[in-house]
Amino acid sequence: MSAKTIEKMSKMMDKMGLTELKTESSFLFGVFRKEIHLSKQQNIIAAAAPQQFTANAASAAPLAATNDAPVAPAANALRSPMVGVAYLSPEPGALPFIEIGKKVKAGDTLVLIEAMKTFNPVKADKDGTIKEILIKDGQAVEFDTPLVVVG
Repeated sequence: MSAKTIEKMSKMMDKMGLTELKTESSFLFGVFRKEIHLSKQQNIIAAAAPQQFTANAASAAPLAATNDAPVAPAANALRSPMVGVAYLSPEPGALPFIEIGKKVKAGDTLVLIEAMKTFNPVKADKDGTIKEILIKDGQAVEFDTPLVVVG
């Protein structure tokens, strides 16, 4: 497929609001299938405003917001290095890595991001205290999604 064809298809997909493309080609010795998942980070961020959540196992309800307007994430938030599913504990039912108010040291694991069946730790880049948790356990995240504020 030429670059010009791909560019035309991409523009058509943008106009139609499509985010997935599945292709299938038959050959003499079998069938080649390919699935492509596209995403636009700015659309996802605008559509899903981050919320504050407690990481306490007894209470997983969101903290009350003072108004209904979406809250902009802090500029100094630790951000996702990849696309995947974020987890706040090492396994279901286990104590979470972090809680609001908990002190952490540089290198401590704060969140796990599962990508392609591999769990990747997101570690604290500095010593500090957990100020905000901007995701919920099991939430899908995009590259550069704000995860946690360490102050």
